[in-house]
Amino acid sequence: MVGKLSPSRASDFTTCPLLYRFRTIDRFPEPPTAATARGTLVHMVLERLFDMDAQARTPKAAADMIATAWQDMVDKDADYSLVLDNLTVDQWLTGCMAHVESYFALEDPRTVEPAQREAPVEVAVSDDLLLRGFVDRIDISPDGSVCVIDYKTGKAPAPAYEAKAMFQMKFYALVLWRMNGTLPANLRLMYLGDGSVLEYQPDEGDLLATQRRLLALWDAIKKCLETGVFQPRTSALCRFCNHHQYCPEQGGTIPPMPTA
Repeated sequence: MVGKLSPSRASDFTTCPLLYRFRTIDRFPEPPTAATARGTLVHMVLERLFDMDAQARTPKAAADMIATAWQDMVDKDADYSLVLDNLTVDQWLTGCMAHVESYFALEDPRTVEPAQREAPVEVAVSDDLLLRGFVDRIDISPDGSVCVIDYKTGKAPAPAYEAKAMFQMKFYALVLWRMNGTLPANLRLMYLGDGSVLEYQPDEGDLLATQRRLLALWDAIKKCLETGVFQPRTSALCRFCNHHQYCPEQGGTIPPMPTA
């Protein structure tokens, strides 16, 4: 069996093996939250912004397209409209637009021409493990240096949690390195919730360590698949989980493993 890991699913298993099972094997539906809806909308606006000619990429252009982008999201999945709580659509969009404006405070998109956006990447790192994902943006400088960029609509983590936040970027850097033979020179997380930037310059040792970590993680997942046992792991993140009715740590009952 060839397994597939994305940064999100790797993070799920690290956080709670049972959550990994619910999302990857059971595929239980999860309604969008305000945070995920905001992230999707802001990413969509920035993606469409870079579809425009360079000199047209202005805050006004972004503001003009945000309502249409939101309507496109709701047309695709009506559950997005449920995240507004007591806000009007205009109030919701104003709050989301503040994150887009935060992006403009970090860089001028008229001076940037990404090499790739929303780029699908994947590579096999062993006979039975494929790493895959989507990279928000890849920039290549005139000297050939590669910068991997990801937009986050939350706030930058405290210093003690920066390494955990950078794991996703090291994952992407490893995949790109294995795909193209070029070691990314810079990894950049742009936090639009507070206008912060977190950067890291990886070396080969970093990425080899990331590969070893992912292979060990896949070995642990395979053992769970063989036994059918995915243990729950409680943490502060449990309050955000949608699956308490299936979790014994929350008084629920684990359903039988799917047979197909």
